[in-house]
Amino acid sequence: MKGLPRSLSRQNKSVAAVVKDTIDLTGRTVTVTATGAAIGFGSTQIHDFPEGNILLLGLAGTIGFAGSGADANLTDTWSGDYGIGTTPAADATITAADVDMIASTAIGAAVAEVIAPARVASALVASLMLDNTDGSLEVNLNVLIDAANIVDSQSVILTLSGSIQIAYVVLGDD
Repeated sequence: MKGLPRSLSRQNKSVAAVVKDTIDLTGRTVTVTATGAAIGFGSTQIHDFPEGNILLLGLAGTIGFAGSGADANLTDTWSGDYGIGTTPAADATITAADVDMIASTAIGAAVAEVIAPARVASALVASLMLDNTDGSLEVNLNVLIDAANIVDSQSVILTLSGSIQIAYVVLGDD
């Protein structure tokens, strides 16, 4: 790709008509911790937005999860939920801004601690306007693992796979 198409693909995102970013999840990790015998929860930041008012148009791609394959603290057939939002999970529920981009979605049961990449898509019915005029807004992948699937008060590390495309418009800044 040369000339104008190349220049347009490299332009400043704050002036692009529609921005489409690809978020590669391959090899990223999320630590999921269970407090006592409760549901385990964890988050990892997967993307940042440019500064400004962000009109989110949609997300699509695939997401997979894998334990180490030999983690004594994680059952081989674990299951749970995930969502994508502007806030990290702070407790054993993922609601509100924890899932304002991709709603809470059930995952599992794993086979040998692995859940193969599965399709995820969200075309927002009502476009989501996000205030990132201070530049601090982030995209978080939030994960819950069912209570009986993690040894009480332990943590497990999940390795992600897949990729997500996210489309948005930057509508000015303060």
